[in-house]
Amino acid sequence: MQLVEVRFKGNRRGFYRWSEVEDPLRLEEPVIVEADRGLDLGRVQSAGETAAKKCGGGCSSGCGTDEAPKAEAEPKVVRRASQEEIKQLNELRKQEEDVRRAVMERAKKHDLGMKISDTEWQWDRHKLTIYFTSEKRVDFRALVRDLAGHFRARIELRQIGVRDEAARLSGVGRCGREYCCTSWLGELHPVSLALAKDQHLSLNPQQISGGCGRLLCCLKYEHDFYVASRKRFPKEGKTITTALGAEKVVAVDIFRERVFLRSDQHGSRIIPLVALKEEVEALGEVLQTLENRPKVVPAPAATPQTESTMSTPDGDTPQRRRRRRGRRGKGGGIGGTDSPPQTPPTDN
Repeated sequence: MQLVEVRFKGNRRGFYRWSEVEDPLRLEEPVIVEADRGLDLGRVQSAGETAAKKCGGGCSSGCGTDEAPKAEAEPKVVRRASQEEIKQLNELRKQEEDVRRAVMERAKKHDLGMKISDTEWQWDRHKLTIYFTSEKRVDFRALVRDLAGHFRARIELRQIGVRDEAARLSGVGRCGREYCCTSWLGELHPVSLALAKDQHLSLNPQQISGGCGRLLCCLKYEHDFYVASRKRFPKEGKTITTALGAEKVVAVDIFRERVFLRSDQHGSRIIPLVALKEEVEALGEVLQTLENRPKVVPAPAATPQTESTMSTPDGDTPQRRRRRRGRRGKGGGIGGTDSPPQTPPTDN
């Protein structure tokens, strides 16, 4: 069996099985599929392995799992849609705007604080889905009974967020193209101001918000590019050593591959990233060469000697010379010995 992804109004999609393997379905081909208590009409968005990857085991058909799905529980593609069936769907789409206005009037009568965003008929008119937004919880049970009696169909009210509302209604963004959430973005992920900070954008929510009033979806899927690109640049606020000395990184320009530097002596300058790397590498090689030079150890300075420690080459010191002079003063000669004084002889 062939697994296909079928797209409906407002980017709503589902996964179904096609039993005619010999005649596979093609992209954008209109098909009639099993729906809630009836049939619905959509177009094939993807098929085969691509649809299986998108499903990822999260669809009711059991794709992406090791266990074989139960045939009776699988939603199936009933048949290819004819031109008459496609014409019938187009007529329903034209009537949905009038249905939305009728629902708005009845919601006002019931005094419900809800904004009716969109309505969607099932192809066989057995079910009418009403999408609305509200800032608080709404008790719409009385409204559902009123609408069921008026339209003679099963009524489903589904509360959505403002981003989902923008995805259903579509529009043109500030870039001049259709909203990403409508054209190609399949899932809506949370977006925070931290993503704008990493990309050095304005932190004013009014300047980085889309038509839905929430932060732009493009901040999310461009964030990985900015994070990967900044790893090639020096961090802002860091002081690096260049040919001009110590310089501080003021800012970086990812798209033009430039770095803004500033120093106290030379002021500010803008240098390409490639030139900065070459300059830093050349300076690093010079410093490495200086570090690898043999170091010359200076001779120790001569210690000044005092008079008591000065000596002649033969080991004579001032103390010894003073002792010899003292012995000479007592009558000893050089190299002689001291003798007692002679007393004159006396007559007996």
